[in-house]
Amino acid sequence: MTKVELCGVNLKNPVIAASGTFGFGEEYNQYFDIQRLGGICSKGLTINEKQGNDGIRVFETRGGMLNSVGLQNPGIEKFINKELPRMREYNTAIIANVGGGNIEEYMAAIERLNNEAIDIIELNISCPNVKCGGMAFGIKSKVAYETVRAVKSICSKPLMVKLSPNAEDIVDMACSCCEAGADAISLVNTFKGMAVDIHKRKPIFNNIYAGLSGPAIKPMALRMVHEVCKAVNVPVVGMGGICSYEDAIEFIMVGATAVQIGTANFIKPDICTDIIEGIEAYMLREGIKNLSEIRGII
Repeated sequence: MTKVELCGVNLKNPVIAASGTFGFGEEYNQYFDIQRLGGICSKGLTINEKQGNDGIRVFETRGGMLNSVGLQNPGIEKFINKELPRMREYNTAIIANVGGGNIEEYMAAIERLNNEAIDIIELNISCPNVKCGGMAFGIKSKVAYETVRAVKSICSKPLMVKLSPNAEDIVDMACSCCEAGADAISLVNTFKGMAVDIHKRKPIFNNIYAGLSGPAIKPMALRMVHEVCKAVNVPVVGMGGICSYEDAIEFIMVGATAVQIGTANFIKPDICTDIIEGIEAYMLREGIKNLSEIRGII
């Protein structure tokens, strides 16, 4: 009843654990059977291990959370050798989220993952481009196009591109990524925000700015997903402040094939189970046999 297809990959339901909020699944498996999930997005992976940012990394704010983790991850090799075998045991779709500081790093990571047992690669283009003064790949459509085209030329897996809401034009960005060969689009990543310690009279984060996620961003994320779904002809995975089955249904109604759950996992570690069961109950009450009946009706 809740099955969906994403880039030729069959998901038992449309609920996917979002990258960066779920690690590689092991920690959450003590709270619920994560085989219930439609899929798991890995922690953001880079070709080499990254220690992440110094100082405060996570800061709660009204209606959400700011984070400045800095893509801390074990690197591709440790992921393949240690984390991936364990993830495959969970009997759910595995999506590898990949980042990089330049196109060469993206390419090296993709080449290393091509022959591994993952189902989809999610390309994180919110990463700072070290060759362009730190501006994220996902801000200007032309830069994103060139990045996605280069990666797609060597990628043997379905390629889903994760968009930043901080793009100059989110719809043009999505269309550019599709023109470059993206098989799917996911959005939104975090909004750029900041916080100040008025007693120390300094920014909370060493990097000054951080990524805002959580319920506060949901209306904006929903609007952006709706706009992108109307503009592209590939599957769209929606995320941004989803905390309930009602939120998830809203994203599906504006056109999303599936949804990703992020910050809500920190609030209630088994929230994904609640959302999955809520979707199932809603479909039974409403007499909906397949989510395609309501997808994109808005």
